[in-house]
This record gives sequence, C-alpha cells and structure tokens, in this order.
Amino acid sequence: MNEPKHPSDIAREALRRLATKQLAPTPANYQACYNEIAELPNLPPFPEVPLRELLAGLSARNDTQEKQLDKLSGAISRRSWQGVKESLSAFAKAGEARAHTEVAHDFLMVLPVELAGKLARFVEAVLPALGEADSRVVGMSGELVRLLRQPTVEIETAQALLGSLVHQAVFAAEEQLEIKELLLKLLHLIIQNIGELSTDDSWLKGQIDGLLASVAPPLTLRHLDEMERRLRDVMEKQGRAKSRAVEAQAEMRHMLAEFIERLGVMNRSSSEFEVHIEESARQIENVSRLEDLRPLLDDVIQATHAMAEETAQSREQLKNLQEKVSVTESELRHLHQELDNASALARHDPLTDALNRKGLDEAMEREVSDMRRKETPFSVSLLDIDNFKKLNDRLGHEAGDRALVHLADVTRRSLRPSDTLARYGGEEFVVLMPDTKLEQGIEVMARLQRELTKAIYMAGNEKILITFSAGVAQLAADESGTEAIRRADQAMYLAKRAGKNRVLGA
Repeated sequence: MNEPKHPSDIAREALRRLATKQLAPTPANYQACYNEIAELPNLPPFPEVPLRELLAGLSARNDTQEKQLDKLSGAISRRSWQGVKESLSAFAKAGEARAHTEVAHDFLMVLPVELAGKLARFVEAVLPALGEADSRVVGMSGELVRLLRQPTVEIETAQALLGSLVHQAVFAAEEQLEIKELLLKLLHLIIQNIGELSTDDSWLKGQIDGLLASVAPPLTLRHLDEMERRLRDVMEKQGRAKSRAVEAQAEMRHMLAEFIERLGVMNRSSSEFEVHIEESARQIENVSRLEDLRPLLDDVIQATHAMAEETAQSREQLKNLQEKVSVTESELRHLHQELDNASALARHDPLTDALNRKGLDEAMEREVSDMRRKETPFSVSLLDIDNFKKLNDRLGHEAGDRALVHLADVTRRSLRPSDTLARYGGEEFVVLMPDTKLEQGIEVMARLQRELTKAIYMAGNEKILITFSAGVAQLAADESGTEAIRRADQAMYLAKRAGKNRVLGA
C-alpha cells in the first residue's frame, strides 16, 4: 500500500503539472491538478457570492416563501448544497401555490370583501358633500353601495357602475363648489348692505365687520367656529349693555317728565300765591279797624310760609332729580363705552387678541392717512414663525396655538404704544410702525427677536425656542399699505431662504 503523499509534496507536483500541461495558473486549474494528484474528486468550489446575489434578488410573496429564504441563507452560510437545493425547491413550490391562487382569483374576477366594504363606506361618506339635488348621483351611489354590500362583487360590474358615478359626481362637485361661492358672495353683499344701511350704529357696524371677516376666504371649520364663538360673545355683551341703555333712557324720559311736572306745580303755586296776595292787599286797603287787619295779616303770613315751604320742597326734589339725572347720564356713558368695546372685539383675532385682517385694514388706512398728513416715515413688517408646522406636528395644535399667543404677548410688551400688531394669517403677523424709517424698523424687529430668545416658551416641561423671519418695508410716497406689506412679505421670504431667524429690509 502506497504511503499517502504530504500536502506540500502534492502542491509542488501540482505546480509542475500545470507547467507541463501548459495550463493557465488559475485557481480552478491548480485545484484540478491538486485533486488529480491527491486522488480526490474534482468538485467545483462552493459559489457563495453568486448564491448570495441570487438570494438578494428573490422576494417572498407569502410567509412560506419568507421562511424558505431564511433557510436558503442558512444553507449558504453552511456551504450545504443539499440545503440550497431543498430551500430553492420549497420556495418555488410555495410560489406556484400562490400563482395558482392568484390565477384562480383572477379567473373569478371578484373584489375582495374587505376592499368592497371600504369602497362602500367611502361612497357613503362622500355622497353628502355632493348634495341631493342630482337624482342621478344619488341613484347611482345607492346602487353602487348595494352592489358592494353583496357577498360577491364582480369587478367588471362594479367598475362600470363606479365609472358612471365618477362621471356624474365630477359635475355635481363642480356645481356644489359654484353654489358655495355664490352663496358666499350673496352673504357678503347682504352683510355689506346691512352695514351701509346702518352707518349711524357703530355697535352694529362692529358685528358687520366681524361677519365680513368671517366669510372671507379661505374658509376653515376652525376659523368659522372661532368667529361664531367670538360673535356670540359680542352679541351677548351688546345685548346686555343695550338693554340697560334702553332702560336708562326710559328713566331719563321719566325724570324729565317729572321735572316738567314739578315746574308746572311750582308755576301754579306761584300763580295762586300771587292771586292770594293781591286779594289780601285789596282786603287790607278796605280795612278800617285794626282788629280786622290782624286776620288778614295772619292769612298772608300763613300763605307765605306755605309758599316758602312748598318752594323748599320743590327745590329739594329738583336737586334729587338733578342728581338722578347725573347718575343715569354717567351710566349711559359707561354703557356706550361697553358697547363700543364689545363692537371693537369683532376686529380682533380671538386667539391672540391681535387685530384681525379687518382691524388691520382699518388701522393701516388710519396710519397711512396720518403719515400723508404729517409727512412722516411709516414702516411695516411681516414676520413668520420659523418651523411652525414641525412644532404643530410634533407637539400638537394646542401647543401651536399657545406658541402664537406667546409670540403675540412678547411682541406687545416689546413694541411702542403707537405700534400696532395684527395677525395676518396662520403663523404670520404684521407690525405697523408709524414715524419709523426702514433702518429703525429693522432694528425694532431685531430687538423683538432678542426679547423672544429671552422669553422661553414652555410646552409642558419642554423648553421651546421660538424664532421668526421678518421683512420690513418703508411705505413710499405713492404706495398703498397693501403694496408695502407685499414687499415686506417678499423680504421675509428671502430671510427664510437665507437661513431663517433673520430680518431683511425690502
């Protein structure tokens, strides 16, 4: 029996054989020569890398195939051809079973029950928004819902009915949109007309302004709810104040009537006293005896005393009446002030108490007019909170609302009494700065940024640093307030692009 060769001897012999046979010195040729000399079967090397690439290209379509891919990965790691074969075979069979199922399902051409149910609920949810005026839409939607509620729904039938419904629903949706726009226009016209017919009633004008602000697009349920709550509050305050004002006015009329009546009584008493005195004087002229004179004198003295007493009572009553009139007049002035204040509430944003768009328009008109008259500089700034959407998404809308209130409070504390803060929309605010040049306006907003950095906003236990980007524009001689705000908005956008938390001039 031949003694087995040492591996180093086999290796040297394999190299000589490669040279003798003039074979390329590749790993595969060397392995073949080595196996031949060592009398070993010449099996190809285990292709781990290609198999890994094959594994990466396979995707499981069901749980069974997913498990077989895990087994295939393990077999490759163990370099087990048998495991690879078994895993691939099982993977293919699982795919065939899935394919047969899909073919059978496609052959049946039916909607899955869960999908049909969701589609039916979707149609039912969308239908109210389209209204009930179009009977075709109502009929088609009802028919489609009934079809989708059946145990088996053929795709072809459902598709045809859904296509017809979509075609009609497009027209119905466009019509509803036009109806909404026209209703808003009509409402706007009616409110404006009421305001023009009631120009002398400043209290009603405040409500009119609030209504006009509430129907201005874009409309959101949240905005309408806030305006409804605000207007109800205003109307309740105005109702109480106006009711008391009517009562006070009635009291004034009653006191005036009482005053006139008292003057009449005094006049009648004075006339009667005058007649009495004249009669007594004639009787005194005809008296010839002294003893007859005394009763007449006593009568005159008694009448004089009575007149003096009645005059004193009337004077006291008139004095009391005058005091009542003074108190009622003061109350009326207070009630009128309350009504003016309640009316002014309709011009303020209900969340931040800054002016709303209507209040901003009025303030802008007033400031621009004042600027033209005095020929003084006037600047406006538009600021926008940085990353406000992220704050809302992460902490919720309630935290976002509190952040807006926080910004408005800090801004009011930092501005001059002559400056005006208004909420322009969403997280945007406008600041009106009379008697302010562009450079000064930029410095005002930069100072506000520093103050806001010091006043940390707390969202629960979390400290939130609120920053904003702002643009400032000085109103030109021939420019409107709206145009100045537009220029400030463009500068604010550039400040955002430049890295946020910046103030740029327009």
